Order: sequence, then structure tokens, then C-alpha cells
Amino acid sequence: MRLAPLLLALAVTAPALAASRETRIPDAALATAAQLREQALADRTGWNVVESLTTEIGPRLAGSEADAKAVAWAQAKFKALGFDKVWIEPVTFPKWVRRSERAAVLGEHAQPLTVTALGGSPAGTVEAEIVRFADLAALEAAPAGSLAGKIAFIDYQMTSARDGSDYRNGGAIRSKGPSAAIRKGALAFLMRSAGTDNHRVAHTGITRFDEGLTPVPSASLTIPDADQLARLLQRGPVRVSLALDCGWDGEYTSHNVIGEITGRSLPKEVVVIGAHLDSWDLGTGAIDDGAGIGITMAAGHLIGQLKRAPKRTIRVIAFANEEQGLHGGKAYAAKHLGDIARHQIAAESDFGAGRIYAFNTGAPDHARKATEQIAQALAPLGIEYAPGKGSAGPDISPFAAKGLAWAWLAQDGSDYFDLHHNADDTLDKIDPAALAQNVAAYAVFAYLAAEAEGDFGSQLKE
Repeated sequence: MRLAPLLLALAVTAPALAASRETRIPDAALATAAQLREQALADRTGWNVVESLTTEIGPRLAGSEADAKAVAWAQAKFKALGFDKVWIEPVTFPKWVRRSERAAVLGEHAQPLTVTALGGSPAGTVEAEIVRFADLAALEAAPAGSLAGKIAFIDYQMTSARDGSDYRNGGAIRSKGPSAAIRKGALAFLMRSAGTDNHRVAHTGITRFDEGLTPVPSASLTIPDADQLARLLQRGPVRVSLALDCGWDGEYTSHNVIGEITGRSLPKEVVVIGAHLDSWDLGTGAIDDGAGIGITMAAGHLIGQLKRAPKRTIRVIAFANEEQGLHGGKAYAAKHLGDIARHQIAAESDFGAGRIYAFNTGAPDHARKATEQIAQALAPLGIEYAPGKGSAGPDISPFAAKGLAWAWLAQDGSDYFDLHHNADDTLDKIDPAALAQNVAAYAVFAYLAAEAEGDFGSQLKE
């Protein structure tokens, strides 16, 4: 008989306990965020930061002299933008270098080809007949040994999409294609660039070689050159020379660079926003990911200019060497794992400078109201609430896999893969108004997350 009253009491109090834990954002903070949003739209800090990074440093290949200069630049920029605390954390990784690359069609239709080595490729010179495959699956289905003495050529054309969804195919070819080619006996690997442009600029990016395989020279062709090879193959066998001078060269220690705007009442709890500081070496890394650095540094700066600091600390991270394996993100997660519960939520800008069109978080049900409130504050920027969608950004993902709460601010990437990892990734491709919209979105998100009454669910997964 005593059990029934107990169960009744629990039934009555459980909703009350859940409601008391519900994360919400105060009305005063929402009013401040509206002012911050309008201020950010009229501010040029984001543009000025990207202009400075791409002009003064330029390409920032991980492990290069420019990498070290970029770290020093980021420390100085954080300080100039008024961040209260600035520091660095070491990130060590293998160093890959590019020295030269060239390719040509041999024989009756002899002509040069424009190529670039894939990151992680070894050096080597190969002259051999090419064998074309429509996609990765076709190469993987080729008979064992059928490419002995030949060069594998995957001719897959990526298609553009606002969410960049076809990159899962183009990126998979770059990362898995060389190993698949080796297993079939190939001497080298060529691919149509993982891109959506039609310019004669090749797209680079990291590749991998499965354990136990001897790496072979691996490169990407510009899209017009891939088309040229396809046409030549219609006329008969095509023999190509490929000469790459590149490869791994020991280890290098770079740094994550971190700046903070100290919170007024919960300074040890942090809202993280960030981007990666490194870039590939062909362009100046404006879209990937100078834009993200500008967006997040500017958002933190504008929050720091408020008369009243947010309740929690705003932490902006310029991650090291994302391009070659999320090294900065993995190092940050490893170092700060014990403080995961103090990380309120994190978001990363690493998909160019297109306008943000959707927002969501991976927060649990008790923080859904706060997520909706942030979405409402973002709506005047043309950003829709997209429940059930999104994921953590690249450098955030290692920590998110351990239980870090994440937010997703989806950028329009319709033309992102026109510029991704190629020589056209330069400052002139950024629309200042679109960049300012991104800054406004990140400033509103970070400020409101820092002001929330309650948490977004960060906790260490068992």
C-alpha cells in the first residue's frame, strides 16, 4: 500500500524536476543579442582579419615556415582584438613537403597536363599507360593484378550542392583511391580533382595509404585536363608521364592558438567557437579556412566589446593542421577531456564564407528550448531552425565524439568546391556582406549560449 503513494509522488515531481533543469535564455540576453546582431552586420572586423591573414601570411601549409608565422600572427591578432587571455598549446604531427610536380601525355598527342600532388604522396617518376575508371567502385571491382605496370585514373565528376554532400564521393576517391590502385598493381594514381569548377587549377588534399602497402605517386588533374584525357582515350591508348617531388620529412610541432573573453560570473565554463589556421599551399587559404578564422575571431571580439561581459567565457580556437588529419582538434580534445563538462557547447566555421542558412544543436531535450531561442534570434539573418539536422565541425568532432555538445551553423557551400584546396582560393572570392552575416550569427550564438540558464549537455561518454 505504501508503494502507490510513492509512485504517485514520483509521477508528480518528475515533470517538475525536468522543468527545473530545462535550459533557457533570459529575455535580457535576447535583447542584447539583437543589438549585437545588428552591430555585427555593420562591422568589418571579420573581413579585416581575413585580409590580414591572407595578405601578410598567405598559404599556410602545416609544418612550413608560414605555419610558424601564422601562429605568431594569431597570437598578435587575438591581443590586438582585445581578448583577455591568449595562449598556445603544442600540436605535433608528421611533416609533408611539396617541391615540384609535372605530368604530360606522351607519344603522338604529346602535351603537358596540369596536376598537383595529393598530400601524403611519395615522390617518384612514372611513365605508363593509363586505365580509366568512372568511380571508386569501378576501380575496386577491377581484377587483381589488372593494373600491373599501369596508372589508375578515376574520372569521377563531383556535383555542386548547398550542403556539399557529393564531397563524400570525391573525398573518398582521394583518400581511398591510391590504396585501391596499389592493390590492383598500379604504379601510380591519378584522379579528376575533387571539385566542381571548370578552371585549369588542380585540387589537392590529404590521401592515405593502407598499412602494409607501398605508397605510389598520387596526384589530381584539373577538371579540363581530366576531360582531355577522357577524349584522348576515345582515340586509343594513352601513355602519361608523372613526376612528383614531395613526401614526408620528419615531425613538426605547431600550436593551437587560443583567445578568451572572460565570463563575468562563470569564467571557468566556456563556449567554444573556432576554425583551423592552416591551409593548403596552392592558394592563400581565404575560403579554407581564413574565413572561419575571421568569423570566429570577429565574433569573440564583438562580444568582448559589450559593456557587460557574458556570464560564461567565450573561447576562440585557431586549430593547427586540420587539413592533414584533424591534428589540432585531436590534441585539444586529449588535453581538455577532463574539463568536458565545463565546455558549455562548441561550434566550428570550416565551410567557406557563404551565408549561413540553417541552425541546430546536438543538445539533449532539456536544452531544446534554449536551442529554439537561439534559432529565433538568428531568424532575422535568414537562418532557419533545422531540428534533427547537422553535426559537429571537423576539429570539434574528436571532442564531440567524447560527449561535447555541438552547434551547427550551416553555410551555403554551392560554390565551395569550385575553390576548395586549389589556387583559386583567394581573398577576392569572399563576399564581405556574406562574411558579416556569418560573424553576426556566430556572435549571437556564442553570446546566448554563454548567457543560458542551464547547460547544453556536455558530459563524458562512458
